[in-house]
Amino acid sequence: MGLAPMRYKNFTWPHNPRTYTVEYRREMGVHKVPFGRYHLQDLGPTRRIMRGEGEFVGEEAYRQFKELATVFYSQGPGVLIHPVWQAAKAYFVELELTQEPRRDHVRYRFAFWESYDGYQACARGEEAGAAGAADMGEQRAAAEVWHTVGRGESLWRIARDYGVEVTEVIALNPQIKNPNLIHPGERVRVR
Repeated sequence: MGLAPMRYKNFTWPHNPRTYTVEYRREMGVHKVPFGRYHLQDLGPTRRIMRGEGEFVGEEAYRQFKELATVFYSQGPGVLIHPVWQAAKAYFVELELTQEPRRDHVRYRFAFWESYDGYQACARGEEAGAAGAADMGEQRAAAEVWHTVGRGESLWRIARDYGVEVTEVIALNPQIKNPNLIHPGERVRVR
């Protein structure tokens, strides 16, 4: 079974990285109590960190690394799509060569930090006030466009058919944890 390639912004890996780890973190506060005791306070989960390493091989190896480096230098978060793990809105925070690059072989490491902002695009408009909120909700419902997934369809094909970016479709459907796995009969919001 061949897996779909990993993607971030406009970069698609020619072959998936060799290793990929997901680190889940929880922030804890430590408060000192008199006589040598302490109290722990759970501050909740924080960013996930996605790390991996891989290599580009063949005549295009160095060019492929340079393309990945160009994406690293682009500002702002993007959607990181892994063939198995759930998609994440993430910042590309580390890119490291782990050897001296050669024309036909480049080994690298990377890290992405998940961003929680922007996941609630549907909840925007709170500042409109109570009176305008009902009207906005009706307008939003009238403007929504939904698609029922057919056999053999993918989010990329659906986005292309409706003339929208796949990242927009992913953002509109937070219930879809893995964009590479949708089922016939599932409803997907496209606008």
